[in-house]
Amino acid sequence: MDRFSNTPFLPNDIWVTLTVKVVSNSIQDLCSLIMTCKAARDAGDANIVHRSVSIPPPHATPWWWSRDTEATRFFDRCMAAGHPELLFREALRELFIRRHEAAKYALSMTLLLRRDDNDGKWKGLELFCELDAAGLLADCNARCFSILNNLWPDEV
Repeated sequence: MDRFSNTPFLPNDIWVTLTVKVVSNSIQDLCSLIMTCKAARDAGDANIVHRSVSIPPPHATPWWWSRDTEATRFFDRCMAAGHPELLFREALRELFIRRHEAAKYALSMTLLLRRDDNDGKWKGLELFCELDAAGLLADCNARCFSILNNLWPDEV
């Protein structure tokens, strides 16, 4: 059978670049791509691909992904590669589990940054004022900075 394409013979860095573009849409696109050929599968294993994959927001993530070992392994691999969205979620989870006031501070900052939700902004301002009235702003800021600095030492 004649081949009409030499795509399997493209250099790996080209495959990785193409894969990064594909994964910016969805995890399903990554799965579809890596099933096409060995070169695509090898490119799909690159750390830059796992750092760049589009992760759905928590409300759009199927609940069973947290119970699926393959999905858990995939997300762990993305976190190990330094996926910013997943690292941020982990930082927030750490705040909410261990430091209630710091979590409130992080939530207030997140809500205040929203452009499309005035009610959310007001809620963020209320939380901020509540922390300010209790004299906890400086401590909360230091805790959040400490957690973020531990997760991203060269970024913060």
